[in-house]
Amino acid sequence: MAGWRTQQRGHASVPVVFSGGGLRPRRRPAALWAAVVGVMVTVALIGACVGREEHSGVVMEPVTLAAAATAPAAAGGPGTLLDSTLAKVQDAARDLVLPRAADTGLERRPLAEPAMQAMLPKLGQAEARLIAIYQRISQGQHRQALAEADALVRDHPNFHLAHLVHGDLLSVQVRPVSQIGDVPDTKARAALEQLQVLREESRRRLRALTERPPEGYVPTQFLTLSPQSRHAIAIDASRSRLYLFENLTPAHASGALASTPRLRLLADFYISVGLQGIEKQVEGDKRTPLGVYYITSSLNPKSLPDLYGVGALPINYPNPLDVQRGKTGSGIWLHGTPSDQFVRAPQASDGCVVLSNPDLERLLATVQVRTTPVVIAPELHWLRPETLDAERRQFEQTLQSWRDAKVQGDLQQLQGFYSSRFLSQGRNLSQWWPRLEAEVRGNSNGTRGLELKDLSLLQWRDDQDTMVVTFGEVALGQSRGVTKRQYWARENDQWKIFFEGNP
Repeated sequence: MAGWRTQQRGHASVPVVFSGGGLRPRRRPAALWAAVVGVMVTVALIGACVGREEHSGVVMEPVTLAAAATAPAAAGGPGTLLDSTLAKVQDAARDLVLPRAADTGLERRPLAEPAMQAMLPKLGQAEARLIAIYQRISQGQHRQALAEADALVRDHPNFHLAHLVHGDLLSVQVRPVSQIGDVPDTKARAALEQLQVLREESRRRLRALTERPPEGYVPTQFLTLSPQSRHAIAIDASRSRLYLFENLTPAHASGALASTPRLRLLADFYISVGLQGIEKQVEGDKRTPLGVYYITSSLNPKSLPDLYGVGALPINYPNPLDVQRGKTGSGIWLHGTPSDQFVRAPQASDGCVVLSNPDLERLLATVQVRTTPVVIAPELHWLRPETLDAERRQFEQTLQSWRDAKVQGDLQQLQGFYSSRFLSQGRNLSQWWPRLEAEVRGNSNGTRGLELKDLSLLQWRDDQDTMVVTFGEVALGQSRGVTKRQYWARENDQWKIFFEGNP
């Protein structure tokens, strides 16, 4: 990307309002949040957990405001609405998680010890502190919870969910909370839009924290990952969650193309996507693209407006599959938030993936450009990595057959591996083919073999099966070669190449 533009399509947008001087960024004044802080954060969670909701077979019964206000207190605490609703949140969380039968591969993890202690180091620092406060409240330790909430809002003054918890704890110190949203009606109405956004943010955070991938499981897109990719990213739009992995795949033995993927979950963070959701189609539709991408660069925050926070990681949208499908647009980045915001609403950008600045800083310090894949899916599905072995080996046989045809100089057989819809850098197959012929002849008509090393196979499935293949093509006897990336599609039960080039 040659440079940035403040209005570039795909980047997060800051809501604006009209003023006498024209358009200006809309700020959320402290007075409004002072009114909102009396509204319980557990109300936001209750809105997600205890309203009647059918979700993949899980049905929750409604809890009315009156019932919540008169419910018995949690054990060990005073009879306040804070205690009663927190207890209901904990009970609801145990049943909220999708069962394994829903085919996500996730498992139940209640918000309780010791599961939470194992999870906290993987969360963003501020989110981990917020969850620890929830635990204090559920144990009736309100004073300790208040002290920790004081520190959290002091450290992150724009973390609105933290302010809601802090306001509830302050209210409990002076009087019982008699109703949900115990503030004047006029102020409650003014804050309604923000509260609805926070309820959805809370629902997605809670869902991601109680539906966890089992240890060692991987998203189905990762058939194998080269050791050259030291890290990988997978984004689950349904949970507003970004998962960061460390690649533990060892260097493969000589002659072996690939091995079972071994990914260790390092961290997962809350994220925001496009204002209009996902499945980007055209420039300006305010949607986040779905597919397999790679980080292409890291932009210096000093060269960016405050809108993008502490930095940005562009990805290669539109990729060759997007181009084949006629999708348009550009400037899709992973980036941070403006200095006056801690996080964005679940759907709040022009198509980018937006993280809090502390979470993005960890990402910037961890991942590498060009070699880090980014999978963006409507919903991730998780499997034991060995479950993918048969599928990986089946495709590897096709890839080896392609290599053999190229080594043997069999151009007719080789051409059979390429799709009639092949397109690379604006050239169709007939325009591009002479380049491959010259490459084959340069291989001395098969007298010099080729090895495929450091293979990555990332699959994408929607209405068509696609494989994103990256490897090093090295002549026998040589230590270095050229890195190539191919896109294969299944056409009439046969894998065909529709793009080939360099990453």
